[in-house]
Amino acid sequence: MELRSVEELMDLLYTGGHQQALRTAALLRRSRPADKELQVAGLVQDVGAAEAVRSLLGERVFRLLRGDAGAAEDDVLRLRQAGEESRTAGFDAGVLEDWRTVLELVAARNSRLGAVD
Repeated sequence: MELRSVEELMDLLYTGGHQQALRTAALLRRSRPADKELQVAGLVQDVGAAEAVRSLLGERVFRLLRGDAGAAEDDVLRLRQAGEESRTAGFDAGVLEDWRTVLELVAARNSRLGAVD
């Protein structure tokens, strides 16, 4: 399965239990506000298929999800830590729709980068 649009990704996220994913992304936004790709990786990590988001969200998100050395090691560690913290965090992380713009931004940036290659 390959996700071709943010809309498809949003539909997939809506079908899963996304509260933990929202908390993970929110924790990453607090600690790394400028790193949209890391935040998005936190949001989609429970999708369970890094390959599915690779063409839409890009190589870095794919590598973060896989825990590859190609992504910065401290970013992979931070993603894992945020995922663990989100299991016990008790704050309101908002709603999935709040992340649509960030997903669109990362997808658009990836699309432009892909067009250059």
